[in-house]
Amino acid sequence: MNAVPPLPRFGANYTPSVGWFHHWLDFELDDVRRDFDSLAALGLDHVRVFALWPVFQPNRSMIRGRAVEQLGQLVDAAGERGLDVAVDALQGHLSSFDFVPTWLTTWHRRNMFTDVDVVEAEARYVETLASALSGRSNFIGMTLGNEVNQFSDRPHPDPDPCTYEQAGLWLERLLAACERGAPGKLHTHSEYDAVWFQPGHPFTPAHASRLGGITTIHSWVFNGTAQRHGRTGAATVHLAEYLIELSRAWAPAGRPVWLQEVGAPAPLIPAEHAGEFLTETVENVLSCEDLYGVTWWCSHDVSRSLADFPELEYGLGLLTSEREVKPQGKALAEIAGRVRAGTAPGPVRRTTALVLDVGDAETAPGRATCAPGGDFYEAWARLAGDGVRAGVVLADRASDEGYVAGRGIGEVVRVEEVLGR
Repeated sequence: MNAVPPLPRFGANYTPSVGWFHHWLDFELDDVRRDFDSLAALGLDHVRVFALWPVFQPNRSMIRGRAVEQLGQLVDAAGERGLDVAVDALQGHLSSFDFVPTWLTTWHRRNMFTDVDVVEAEARYVETLASALSGRSNFIGMTLGNEVNQFSDRPHPDPDPCTYEQAGLWLERLLAACERGAPGKLHTHSEYDAVWFQPGHPFTPAHASRLGGITTIHSWVFNGTAQRHGRTGAATVHLAEYLIELSRAWAPAGRPVWLQEVGAPAPLIPAEHAGEFLTETVENVLSCEDLYGVTWWCSHDVSRSLADFPELEYGLGLLTSEREVKPQGKALAEIAGRVRAGTAPGPVRRTTALVLDVGDAETAPGRATCAPGGDFYEAWARLAGDGVRAGVVLADRASDEGYVAGRGIGEVVRVEEVLGR
């Protein structure tokens, strides 16, 4: 199904202002309503919410009905304020903390991607959530979990190793469970950028760009981009655009792409420049075709009353933890309004494409070239700095005249040409 809306959507990853994601332990619907009021006032149209896995499924054979009911209440509260809701299930990993049920750890240590009983329990869990929400018109669909791929490989301190084939089977099985629970909704999965950059990582660009109803992009300039290129460098303000175009090299024609996470992390993006960074980043992303929407990380700041977060996590919100609008909140509201008024930049046809050679397209053993400092990355960034809106074409498709013409590409350039080698 093609989920590309007439205009890109604008939303926020919902971080509760009271209690952060621990709010599920002491759920107060009135607090949620007030948070959603503050987001609706910005003119946003959706939120992405996170069910803490150990709270919802504390035992392999137990899914807490009360927690599922509270999730439904949250979705209904959003709908009353004109907000649609996407739900992540396997949390999984959030803001440097892991939330993994005790039935997967220590004395019960099992692999979340390959253990037969575990995968069956995960499938039952995501299907239960999807089924409970399927009848709600403002329910967008399920994301399997937030950057769950970080559990599968280094640098996680205690990974659950799996192969490329096992990762694909895991994704397919859980996506099928979501579809059983809520047929026709927009079900997908998300990865952090190891999927694009890390050779040997079991989750691959082919998985990200071909499985599920939409490709999700998580763009964070602390991945080495801002460190190398600075706050205003072309690579920095075009990173989200770059990742979207990178994904399109693997994707079938017309596949929608969702910038599901993007934020302004201090000190690389100082607070006084966060609004400017948001505007530049989003305007660049609007140049991409088949854009589903932009979902900023995050809605509300983490309260300073909560301990042990990395410093940058306390200031990523569009609003403070007291629900006061910050410069980035004003900036997102302004650009969303311009898009709806038809006065913001729109998609452009990318007539120039940079050739990407990562070896086998399915497993991408050479994908380090796409990472900050890699030759392909630096060449694309140089083109962006020169004002070229470059697409990306895989090396094994670059000589396919029909494919290239079908994408509207008139010129194919190679990395060595751009870098002068």
